[in-house]
Amino acid sequence: MSTDAGLDGSHRRLWNTDTGTLTEPSRRVLLEILKGPYLSGRKKPQLWAALLADEAAVRSRLHDLFLDLVLDRTDEVAFTRKVRTQEVDVPQALRSERLTFIDTAMLLVLRQLLLAAPGEQRVIVGQDDVYERLMVYRDGDETTFRRNLNSAWGRMRDRLRVIHAVGEDRAEISPVVRFIVDEDRVAALTASYRDLAARGGTVAPDSPEPDPEETER
Repeated sequence: MSTDAGLDGSHRRLWNTDTGTLTEPSRRVLLEILKGPYLSGRKKPQLWAALLADEAAVRSRLHDLFLDLVLDRTDEVAFTRKVRTQEVDVPQALRSERLTFIDTAMLLVLRQLLLAAPGEQRVIVGQDDVYERLMVYRDGDETTFRRNLNSAWGRMRDRLRVIHAVGEDRAEISPVVRFIVDEDRVAALTASYRDLAARGGTVAPDSPEPDPEETER
C-alpha cells in the first residue's frame, strides 16, 4: 500500500491511484453512515471515535452529496438526511422508505416509550405491550390486524433498525427513533391518529397514510 503524501502534503494514498483525501478511518465512517440506516457508537466504538475525530471533514463530504450529518453525542448515534434549505433545489440522495399507516403509528408508540424513560441506558419493551397500544386502530378481524402488526414489527427491526431483539418477543428501542419523525410531524400525526381512534379507526392499518409518512432509508 502506498502512503505517498499529496502535493499539499495533506493526503496519504491508500493505494497507487487513490485520489481521495480522507484518512482510512474517516472513509470507513463515511461508508458506514451512507450504508445506513445509522451508525451506533455503542455497537461500533472505533468508528464512532473516528467520526468525532474527523467530524468536519466527514460532514463536508456529505455536503458534497446534498446530505446533512445528524449527530447525537449523548446517545451516540449518527445518520444522514437530505439537506433542508430553501436556497437551492436539493435532489433526493437517499432511498425513501414508504411507511404504512400502522408503521407510522408503531413508530410513534416506540418514540413515546423511549421518551418516557429519560436517562435510561437501555429501553426494552415487550412486543405485546406495543401491540396493545395500537389496538385502538384495529379495523377488521383480529387475525388480520395481528398479521399487519407482525409485518410492521419486522420492518421496525429489519428495515429501519429502530428496535433490536433482546429475547423472545422483547426488543430494545434504538435512540435513533427520536429522529425518524420530527417534532412538527409528531404533533400533526398524533392529533390525526387520536381523532381516528376516537372515531373507531376507519383506515386499514396496512394501507399507506392519506398523507404518507416517508423516512430516508
